[in-house]
Amino acid sequence: MSDNRGVVYMGPGKVEVREIESPRMVDPSGRAIGHGVILKVVTTNICGSDQHMVRGRTTAPIGLVLGHEITGEVIEVGRDVETLQVGDLVSVPFNVACGRCVTCKEQHTGVCLNVNPARAGGAYGYVDMGGWIGGQSEYVMVPYADFNLLKFPDRDRALAKIRDLTCLSDILPTGYHGAVMAGVKPGATVYIAGAGPVGLAAAASARLLGAAVVIVGDMNADRLAHARAVGFETVNLSLDATLGEQIAALLGVPEVDCAVDCVGFEARGHGAGSHEEAPATVLNSLMEVTKVAGGIGIPGLYVTDDPGAVDAAAKKGSLSIRFGLGWAKSHSFHTGQTPVMKYNRSLMQAILWDRLPIADIVNVEVISLDQAPEGYRAFDGGAPKKFVIDPHNTLQLA
Repeated sequence: MSDNRGVVYMGPGKVEVREIESPRMVDPSGRAIGHGVILKVVTTNICGSDQHMVRGRTTAPIGLVLGHEITGEVIEVGRDVETLQVGDLVSVPFNVACGRCVTCKEQHTGVCLNVNPARAGGAYGYVDMGGWIGGQSEYVMVPYADFNLLKFPDRDRALAKIRDLTCLSDILPTGYHGAVMAGVKPGATVYIAGAGPVGLAAAASARLLGAAVVIVGDMNADRLAHARAVGFETVNLSLDATLGEQIAALLGVPEVDCAVDCVGFEARGHGAGSHEEAPATVLNSLMEVTKVAGGIGIPGLYVTDDPGAVDAAAKKGSLSIRFGLGWAKSHSFHTGQTPVMKYNRSLMQAILWDRLPIADIVNVEVISLDQAPEGYRAFDGGAPKKFVIDPHNTLQLA
């Protein structure tokens, strides 16, 4: 295996492509393992969750190799791996999961008990998630490979759909999880907060689940224009009209059956005035517009420590949520990291059989590894795109 390069966090607002250590069959403590594989990375995506770290809104250490959305080719197999072989093309769930603990056996792989000594749940290239090295790189090691990896059944067919299949590692299952947990069903009216890639994945998932109408809200005109272009209704949260008023203009009533928060803790105030940060504004607005006994899915990220928060309470993850309103309306709330393995195989089938053109819906743009810093800047600036890094120019050569 050749030398390895990866995208490294170098402090608030800065990432660089640097030489990094080549992957080895060891866990973050340095202990040798036999259950891993080494992948040649085929695609690895820039995620909004990565942006929180790059903006300096977490306690991520300088030097962290980023990247938790990974698709790759197996090039080395650990001695204990039984179901994978060199040459297999696989999708990597962003959750690092052992497959052996109680929560993994109950399909709650986002909160595995054995992969992070600090708390439940592990992920690649992410702060406080167990120290697993990120995959925005040329090569990466994946532990517990037999359990974690989703093998594509036909390599050529998968490569032909790789722009879609790359979304299986995180944003598509995350959007789908948000829609499922919100209770989307045939005929439902659904509001999606956020027109970024996860919001559009949630909107696409709601449509796949049979929603009658899907409304996407944002303040970014370019993202709203793209959402309309791929078939969703939109509301512009920078206008003076309230969210309820804009929903009523579309539906005749100022409420929806269910809603999904795809924004998270860096939310900003709505309306035509100042759009200052207001971390609870999305959750509060969703409680206002979701009908009595409706559901709210919350895949948008909320953190326990935010050094860049607007007030002391928010720095510890304490937000001014109108929980009494949600209680009075008998809302159902579902939070937490998505258990990707619960959904990725079924979503793979939907992609392979042309039921879910997710790459077009989230507007995938393929870039080289060297272009990753510019991809981060463009994404942070609100570009209506999902940036997919192609470290070995595999897609151009395919």
